[in-house]
Amino acid sequence: MNSHHKFGKLNYVREVEKSKKLNDLKQPHIIISASGMAEGGRILHHLRNNIENPRNLVLFVGYAAHYTLARKLMDGEKRVRIFGEEHNVRCKIRKMDDFSAHGDRNELIEYLKFQNPEKLKKIFLVHGEEDQAMPFQKLLTERGYPAVFYPELGEVYEI
Repeated sequence: MNSHHKFGKLNYVREVEKSKKLNDLKQPHIIISASGMAEGGRILHHLRNNIENPRNLVLFVGYAAHYTLARKLMDGEKRVRIFGEEHNVRCKIRKMDDFSAHGDRNELIEYLKFQNPEKLKKIFLVHGEEDQAMPFQKLLTERGYPAVFYPELGEVYEI
């Protein structure tokens, strides 16, 4: 494992084989993964090997969409499927929204304040779940943005 000098004991693990060896570590350690939805990649192996140990903590630091493994864990499901096998969730699960790269409702409204509603021909809400997008669509319409769409999967619009 290569050590990065700026962070002391932080090791960047790029190779799959070295990543697998993390499962054999006996001392306390932290695994940081970019697979936030926990739907693919090496994080699935780490979860499979650590999710049933009550001494472990899985910390999610961003948004996870409905029906993803990460969301199921965040929502408190006690049994999840990983690689087709059922696993009991015995580890602690925590989440922080502070690191999400997506603008929230207030940030998007603030951004739109710089846009003239008469010049915007169409606004498409394409990143978000329906229970959040529909009220946001209504709010934007009430604020003078007449053409706000939340397209369904496969829906086509001419621009």
